[in-house]
Amino acid sequence: MTDTPRTPARARLGRLVWRLLPFSPILIFGAAWSIYWNVAHPPLAVMPSIANVVGAVIELAQSGSLLTDILASLWRLGLGALLGIAMGVAAGFVTGLNKPLATFLNPLLVFFNAISGIVWLPLMIGWVGIGTGLAVFLIWNSVFFIVFQNTVLGVQLVPEVLEQSVRTLGAGRWETIRSVTFPGALPYILNGVRSGLGFGWRALIAAELVGATTGLGQMIFRAADFSRTDIIVAGCLIIGMIAMAMDRWLLLPIERRTVQRWGMVARSEGGRPG
Repeated sequence: MTDTPRTPARARLGRLVWRLLPFSPILIFGAAWSIYWNVAHPPLAVMPSIANVVGAVIELAQSGSLLTDILASLWRLGLGALLGIAMGVAAGFVTGLNKPLATFLNPLLVFFNAISGIVWLPLMIGWVGIGTGLAVFLIWNSVFFIVFQNTVLGVQLVPEVLEQSVRTLGAGRWETIRSVTFPGALPYILNGVRSGLGFGWRALIAAELVGATTGLGQMIFRAADFSRTDIIVAGCLIIGMIAMAMDRWLLLPIERRTVQRWGMVARSEGGRPG
């Protein structure tokens, strides 16, 4: 018995369903939230309704403060993350290419990775004060060690036989790194970047709660003073949605294209990684 061929319309419908599938948990959560609120009717100071949250978002957007806070948070995240990624990749390559150095630094790496991020918040308030410097440092600290650790791991896991094969063809040290070591380590680096940005985003919000005048964290902190749970919940949802958007539409496509480019996974006929 032969399978019925897929028509273009069915193929497009299948791709649309596949793209919308990751959003189904959000829809289920929203439905459960709405049902609970309409059945229990909790006080607004405890839990707002979806309509209250949507109204708060519209209110903040119309006043212009929402865009200001989002841009302030993204600016701090971008600055701290770029510094952390650049320094983490550079230091990770130098360390990964030198096994004795990697062995020597491993205990320090494990130690500082364990206390990276918001653990430094109380100490850094006394060192750099409250402001952008505090947030940028916490983001850098969160991103750097994860990217550094993943870069070292990626460089060390590149098969030595591949590097030797390229060298027998006349490639020098830098050409070997460019054509073999870097592509081989890139999936690990991108995985570190994705994880680091997640930790950096949380560190940013924590820093803004106590050390900024603008930003999504500060927006939530201000709302708490007036018991505006609708703004608090709206801020939490916006933070989560921005993180999800960065991961799904920025980092994940880059990682997939990289992995596909170096032949570690194939793209199926329907457009999904196989």
